[in-house]
Amino acid sequence: MIKILAIANSFSQDATRFLSQILDERGIENKVVNLYIGGCPLERHWANIETGEQAYEYELAGNFTGRMISIDEALREEEWDHIITQQASGFSGWMESYEPFLGLMIDHIRKICPKAKLWLQQTWAYEVGAPHANFMRYYRDQQLMYAKLSACYREMGAKYGLGIIPCGDMIQLVRKTKEFDFANGGLSLCRDGYHMSHTYGRFLLGCCWANKLAGVDVSEIGFVPVHEGSPDADAALLKVIKDTLARNL
Repeated sequence: MIKILAIANSFSQDATRFLSQILDERGIENKVVNLYIGGCPLERHWANIETGEQAYEYELAGNFTGRMISIDEALREEEWDHIITQQASGFSGWMESYEPFLGLMIDHIRKICPKAKLWLQQTWAYEVGAPHANFMRYYRDQQLMYAKLSACYREMGAKYGLGIIPCGDMIQLVRKTKEFDFANGGLSLCRDGYHMSHTYGRFLLGCCWANKLAGVDVSEIGFVPVHEGSPDADAALLKVIKDTLARNL
């Protein structure tokens, strides 16, 4: 069994929504847990470690369980194979926002879970025209936001010996396809300009995580995402995503 713990916010919620189902479809027994606080930055994660507050919604296999938990309780719950965190999206391109909080978190996690491999989820640039207030930090320029956050994740990953799940990179590549080129009439991978869409965007993230954490060949994934209230996923569009990821992951 592969055991995966994410300590982040709604962006890890997007990433883990279909991850367990993708792994199930590939025949990989798994436990996927996401600790959720909406919009939570690294600074608040560290504050919660210091206080031990049961501030996180405990999501299992992409679903809220009704349980609230602290970070340390979650760290001690299992012998985790992979533990993933990230910066809050609006701060992701500002290097000074990562420290000292990321370093303190990594040191703390390694003391409790010395066998776990630690990762950063590279978050992504907002969609063209996104209404998020923090987009103005990047002059509402998707390419600038992508460049700045990419540099931060590369530097922080190298500094602490962390793996990078390159979700932001893969999203930018898929956005270059005509099907998902929103600026030129394609579908947006986002549902609101920053969170991933309930089907294609979340599927893309789940594929990235499955590949990096479990070695899944994305081209072989047969899982089809379903979200109540959303149109059925188009097989041709899922193939565009899988083909792009398979060439670049």
